[in-house]
Amino acid sequence: MSILPDDFTLLQVTPELETGGAEQTTIDVAHGVVALGGKALVATRGGRMAARLEADGGRLAQMPAQSKNPLVMLGNAARLIDLIRREKVTLVHARSRAPAFSALWAAHATRTPFIATYHGVYNAKSSLKRWYNAVMTKGDLVIANSEYTRAHVIAEHGVHPDRVVAIPRGVDLSRFEPSFVSADRVETLRKAWGVASDERRLKVLLAGRLTRWKGQGLAIEAVARLKALSDTRVLLLLAGDDQGRKGYRAQLEHMIAQAGLEDSVRLVGHCDDMPAAYLLADLAIAPSLEPEAFGRTAVEPQVMGRPVIAADHGATRETVIPGETGWLAAPGDVEAWAQALNDACEAGAAGRQAMGMAARARARRLYSVDAMVEATLKVYARVMAARKAGADVLESKG
Repeated sequence: MSILPDDFTLLQVTPELETGGAEQTTIDVAHGVVALGGKALVATRGGRMAARLEADGGRLAQMPAQSKNPLVMLGNAARLIDLIRREKVTLVHARSRAPAFSALWAAHATRTPFIATYHGVYNAKSSLKRWYNAVMTKGDLVIANSEYTRAHVIAEHGVHPDRVVAIPRGVDLSRFEPSFVSADRVETLRKAWGVASDERRLKVLLAGRLTRWKGQGLAIEAVARLKALSDTRVLLLLAGDDQGRKGYRAQLEHMIAQAGLEDSVRLVGHCDDMPAAYLLADLAIAPSLEPEAFGRTAVEPQVMGRPVIAADHGATRETVIPGETGWLAAPGDVEAWAQALNDACEAGAAGRQAMGMAARARARRLYSVDAMVEATLKVYARVMAARKAGADVLESKG
């Protein structure tokens, strides 16, 4: 199977398969391995994306991989050792810190190549937390999901640059393809979200789970600031699951009510049809208060031909080109975000369309899932070749 052996079996280890960029990348890589004739296993607690994994030909190995309990982690290591031996796993790929400990122990016990993907820039305010984070660097190689993340890994953990490879997260161009999204799909979403068919306001979409650092509160404040200036040209759509954060959702609802924005801001909940959501919108925003390690919600809308306003830090500096594919606004600065929304309105439909076309061309070139999968498989091949070379050297010395 191309650069990998015919009997290649990949084991990815990730906490859950609910929703998110790391989870989607897990599914994408599994699909790529299966498409080339290999076997793809995912050890995980499970979740709503498990059905997609199995539909693509991958296999679920269910275990409490999300647990940070040391005893459970030891139990997971034993389960993984058994799985690796039973399925003749060729390579283990961890995608989160807690399960990475179990995966690393199991890989060492079975002498199986091990790599990890640094999907986020983890905070470390103590030496213990830095040690905990460093588990992601203990394998044969580290994959970083952006140049921003790669620079962080090298600086934070003192890893040699040759051992850290940046592979930007990929977008499925067959799924995020405007011509494949029917008018009925957009219409269904429009009705579900209560957006009038003759809505003339700028429809602004913020897609992301409801958590404080994603910046929903900042976006609401920016719309409130515009309203205070008698600017009512924006309809803000907040699409995302609260994942049990009822208190934060209630706080957002209170902010909306206090500012009298019930007609200007909608909490529309989880969305299963993001391609249709981006087509329904005129503009997407990614106002994260902390730097994004990649930020797929700034890339997916660009693939769909929509310009983006993103926070001016982290990897979005790589994915959004100011004045060409969108705008960058100062993180956490309400005035800057109100101004950016005003600039997007002032650009007019023709200006936004031109930016959207430029964004689509660039994002399709740089951030396809096919390119991401191919680069990942090359890393697998590189690690296996290095292992074989090392074994050959030992054998010759023996």
